[in-house]
Amino acid sequence: MGTELLAPLDLAFWHLESDAHPMHLGALAVFAPAPGVTPPHVLELLRTRAAAIPRLRMCVRDVLLPVGGAAWTVDKDFDVHRHVRRVAVDEGDFMAGATRLAGELMEQPLGRGLPPWQMYLIGGADDGPFAVLVKLHHALADGMRAVAIGAGIFDEIAATTARSAARGRPAVPPRSWLPDPREVAGMALGRIGEVGRALGVGASVVRAGRLDLRSTAFTAPSSGTRRLATADLDATALQRIRRAEGGTANDILLAVVAGALRRWMAARGEAPAATDPRALVPVSRRRPGGAVSGNRLSAYLLDLPVGAADPRERLRAVRAAMDRNKAAGPLKGAGAVAVLADQLHPLAHRFGAPLAANAARMLFDLLVTSVPLPRSALSLGGCPLSALYPMAPLARGQSLAVALSTYSGRVHVGLVADGKALPDLDRLAGAVEEEFDEIGALFTAGRVAAPVS
Repeated sequence: MGTELLAPLDLAFWHLESDAHPMHLGALAVFAPAPGVTPPHVLELLRTRAAAIPRLRMCVRDVLLPVGGAAWTVDKDFDVHRHVRRVAVDEGDFMAGATRLAGELMEQPLGRGLPPWQMYLIGGADDGPFAVLVKLHHALADGMRAVAIGAGIFDEIAATTARSAARGRPAVPPRSWLPDPREVAGMALGRIGEVGRALGVGASVVRAGRLDLRSTAFTAPSSGTRRLATADLDATALQRIRRAEGGTANDILLAVVAGALRRWMAARGEAPAATDPRALVPVSRRRPGGAVSGNRLSAYLLDLPVGAADPRERLRAVRAAMDRNKAAGPLKGAGAVAVLADQLHPLAHRFGAPLAANAARMLFDLLVTSVPLPRSALSLGGCPLSALYPMAPLARGQSLAVALSTYSGRVHVGLVADGKALPDLDRLAGAVEEEFDEIGALFTAGRVAAPVS
């Protein structure tokens, strides 16, 4: 793998970062123990498999042309021991200790001069469960491609990759930043369309921007601290709710988040805000079989109906709003602000990143994203994967991001928060499970639940 320019959105994520605002996403994968598998064995396996993933050997370097640009280049001094480490959990409750420790590790920015990723083997007792925390810079990949890259550590994917290498299948070279002359005309026509689309998105951003930026639980000055919490939901129950009420599983999960926020605010003694909190809901623009690297993202904006007391009303409000978003498409509306990055010169990303970072809270209050996982069972060194909690980065001045993934009959919810703004994040995680259980009882048994006042 040679040199490859950072795509515009990747460059934006690279320059949005600061010490207090790390721009990495992550996942906490939890494994059950297997007989005879020791922590040193797992650590060595992680290092061997991570080192075999070409994208994880790449680091970011500035380039002369285009001015202000940067490129992915092979780190000639790559040492996997700098990236894969073992840390211990002392608490008796392994999951609580692993989650606390993962929050502390997620606070730490990734080194800028090295390939921007880290893996930590988090272990308690040698014969007990263990976890792997994966941190990838958002410039390296979006959520879908982060899964594709990180999946190389699993037994099933690693074995397939090894068989392909043994058959001599050539690696796909990185796409050059110099277009084929025959493509120039088509690119020019496409560019005209993209510029027109960007102007429409820009106008939507202006219309959707909010000038009233009062601090709330979700939008508070960033402290640079991170706190993590997790929740687990029954995927079978989710499908029963969907069959009973219609819509998509994602609609239901968004309504669950809205109801959980209402419960959590009530437990804090806070009345629902006059204006519902607005969520940014990312949408992938990636085509099947596309390149592993880079970000291809748009998003929808969704006002979470926290003010509605009835769970049915919340779900129907979410469905109606998401249907409107989908009818317009992921490239229209203020939520598609990410497509504007494709129209900016690299110098604009380099010098305009602080302004863009501070402007995020004008559009949305929190992020809610779903990350797809492989449907097949996964393992590491023969130890079965029991849960995988995705973790999204926080925008500057925002306190909460919620990520969801489905694996092995469970929906795993990862909540990332500013540690000082939301010290009671565990209560919000509990509210997610409570809200889901109540909605399940309401829609599958036909009962009318008492609203949360």
